[in-house]
Amino acid sequence: MTSLTGAPGLTRDDYTIRAIRPDEWAAVRKLRLDALRDPAARIAFLDTYEEASRRPDDFWQDRAARSGVGSTTSQQFIAEAPDGTWAGTVAVLIEEAGTKDWAGCPVERRQGHAVGVYVRPEHRGNGLIEALFTAAVDWAWQQRAERMRLIVHEDNMRAQGAYRKVGFVPSGLVVAFSHDESENELEFVLDRQAENPPA
Repeated sequence: MTSLTGAPGLTRDDYTIRAIRPDEWAAVRKLRLDALRDPAARIAFLDTYEEASRRPDDFWQDRAARSGVGSTTSQQFIAEAPDGTWAGTVAVLIEEAGTKDWAGCPVERRQGHAVGVYVRPEHRGNGLIEALFTAAVDWAWQQRAERMRLIVHEDNMRAQGAYRKVGFVPSGLVVAFSHDESENELEFVLDRQAENPPA
């Protein structure tokens, strides 16, 4: 099957979806820097290419160690194409009930927070985002998360469409955009019951 907009000839089943390994920190850095060059990066990510490119190797080593295979507090998943290219990524951070999130809002229940979502342009349109989110959500449920959440810029319609397609819906929570408080970001959520109804 050939995708009209994705990598020629590749479908979501052609990729290996897996958690990163701590020793892959250099590839984690490369994928993040590539994501920060995307035209939508200003509204899609909290940091910039300039900031990230100046970070020392030990920052990336620590990041990969904290979100690699075996971690129970965060996990970064990647989609690996048949040629070894890292085509996309999503990370999940576990947020504990009774704490506050990055925006200072109270966390009312144990939840997974999807961050750093990115698919290379040449790999978009073939179901890869769904495959990444399936792995991310499954991992969050294994960590006993009661729901998944993510924050998306009000103007990032492409991302909002992708998140709706994988089952996320707006919660009604609106927070100021950290780069420009005249702009807003929206919380999208996926409740565990919606994904895995009780048997």
